[in-house]
Amino acid sequence: MLAGVDDTSHAWRAADWAAGEAGLRGSALRIVHAVGPGPEVGYDETGAGLSRPVFEAATGMLDRGRTRLAAGRPGLRIDAVLAHGRPAEAILDEAGDAGLIVVGTRGRGGFTGLLLGSVSLKVAAHADRPVVVTRGDPDQVADGAVVVGVRDDRDAAAVRFALAEAGLRHTGVRVVHAWSPVAEAGLVVPEVDSVDAEQRAHRRLLDRLARPDGDAPQVPVETELALGSPAEALVEASRRASLVVLPRHPVEGRLGLPLGSVTHAVLHHAQCPVAIVPVR
Repeated sequence: MLAGVDDTSHAWRAADWAAGEAGLRGSALRIVHAVGPGPEVGYDETGAGLSRPVFEAATGMLDRGRTRLAAGRPGLRIDAVLAHGRPAEAILDEAGDAGLIVVGTRGRGGFTGLLLGSVSLKVAAHADRPVVVTRGDPDQVADGAVVVGVRDDRDAAAVRFALAEAGLRHTGVRVVHAWSPVAEAGLVVPEVDSVDAEQRAHRRLLDRLARPDGDAPQVPVETELALGSPAEALVEASRRASLVVLPRHPVEGRLGLPLGSVTHAVLHHAQCPVAIVPVR
């Protein structure tokens, strides 16, 4: 696990979530704090290219954070890294062999929640491995299912990630796919046969993705075929979920967003942590 941290409470909530995840997986945790670029970088007082006050403040924060994260978690190995550079780039550069990157956000969830920070968005958009953006009420104990949103057959990797996470948590998976009838476009009364055929096609897609290649047969799986906005369906599902998992598709076209509009909406408004899984 790798968690990006700074001196804000939401960053340390993300690190705490990452420490819990590392415990579930039996892995180590690396916490990374980036300094610069800025006037504090370039001094040679400490041998680390930083002024002494900045160096002592940063290392002190990391030491205190590592002590707090280790409390109550015997056996968890925690490494702390003080990096130079912009935070998003430093987190991506330090990822190394980490299987998962965890970052925080100031947002409280819901459609009135605060916007996601640029660092979290940048890391989620460019990482070559899954990224979890922690969201929701830190005091809420989420023991619900792992929700995974799917769009097409490329999203089997996201479903596999969700099944693995649900297995660690001893909970189930809820696979959500939303659609809007093409036949309704421009028609006052849709053609019933055409709409029914569309619905059956979407149901077949959902059923194919519910358990790719028979993965994790011990994990309970349910499916939801929602009519309407995928973002609204997933944000609503996040109210009862322990984790929402979304695929990150390659950018389509020159003007495509690094993260699609649905992913943007869920990242900004979900009420539980959100995992972004890159799809090749």
